[in-house]
This record gives sequence, structure tokens and C-alpha cells, in this order.
Amino acid sequence: MIDKLRMKIAGEIALSEDPGSTMKKWREIFGITQADLSKHIGVGISTISDYESNRRKSPGTGTIKRFVNALFELDSSRGGKIIQRLTEEKSSAEEYFEVHEFARGLSLPDFIDLIEGEVITNKDLIENKQLYGYTLIDSIKVILEMPFSFFTGIYGNMNERALVFTGVSTGRSPMVVIRVSPSKPAAVVMHGIKKVDKLALKISEKEQIPIITTNMGVGQLKERLNRI
Repeated sequence: MIDKLRMKIAGEIALSEDPGSTMKKWREIFGITQADLSKHIGVGISTISDYESNRRKSPGTGTIKRFVNALFELDSSRGGKIIQRLTEEKSSAEEYFEVHEFARGLSLPDFIDLIEGEVITNKDLIENKQLYGYTLIDSIKVILEMPFSFFTGIYGNMNERALVFTGVSTGRSPMVVIRVSPSKPAAVVMHGIKKVDKLALKISEKEQIPIITTNMGVGQLKERLNRI
């Protein structure tokens, strides 16, 4: 599983149209600073910064291999918690939700534009939020049927993501679940909803999690977001 994860990360960087942003994303997922990474690899911090900002040409296979190996070696030296989390079996959870990681960070305003969304709460927090993925959730199945042990899988690699709930009627149940959960998303999208429940609005404001609504078809929504 670990070798498969290494190949996944290396392949994502190599095939990305924005390899620098993809490298930065994975460095942040592993919680490693540019300084620690540069010291481990044996290059200057400016070199790491140049790659991440695409001031250097796309990294070759040798550079990508050194980068990925450094992530794994540094995480292993700290107990390997990130590797363990990323290699956990998640296939059984696929009937309840779909996790998609972006190849680069996406600002929340740009995300909202892509899904033709309307911001319902916490508009003042929108500008400063960055997303690294989204999770499409069948709200009825998750709330009524999904085992509690699967909940951590909803957040994929990072909490800085949007949770997109389908099959909602008022939005109360998803926000109650988020209220009692130790992990919080950067934003919540209620799909196909006309009016958001008052309690859901209060929870959103208390947790400082923007609620966004959209009526875009699920297929079109996935098509747009999965390009990122």
C-alpha cells in the first residue's frame, strides 16, 4: 500500500499541468516545511520555493523521486501518522461518499464560481479560505446507514475541503453532524436546497463554516471540479 501511495503522488506531480502547486499541496498534506524539506534533500529553500511557484521548469523524474522519498522519510521519522492515514482502506466507504483531491489549491471564491453557488452564511470568511479538495456526500445514507468509523474518511487528505451534501431537505442534519464532529470542513455546500434550516444557519455561524447552495446538476458539478 505504501509503494502504491508513493506511485500515486509521483504520478500526480508528473502528470499535473501545475506540478509546482501539486508539490506544494503534498508537502502541506504531510505537514513539512520548506526548510525541513530543503535540509533533508540537500538543496536551498529558494530551490523548493522556485519549484512550488513554477519559477523553475517542471521537475524531472529524479527530482520527483527525491521529493516523494523525502516526504515519506520525514513522516516516518515523526511516527508515520500521515502515511498511516493515507494508506487506510477506504473502499467500503465509497457507497456513501466520493472524495476528490485537487491537484492544486483552489480559492473558495473560485470554487463558488465553478459550481455557480450562492453564499448563505459567513460571507466575510470566503476570501481567506483555500480548498484542496471536495467530498460529495449522500446525506441520507451517511446519516442513516454509514458506520461511524468511516467518518474520518470524509475529509480525505486534508480538512481544507468542501463537503457537498446531496439529498438534503433543510440542511439541519448535515450541520448537526458537523457540529459534533472533531474535524471541520472549510465550507459546506447544500445541493438542490431551497431554504436552509434556522438551526443549520446558527451552527454555521457558530462554527464559522460558510454554507453555500447550488442547483447545478451533480454530473456537471463533478465534471467541473474534477478538472482541478
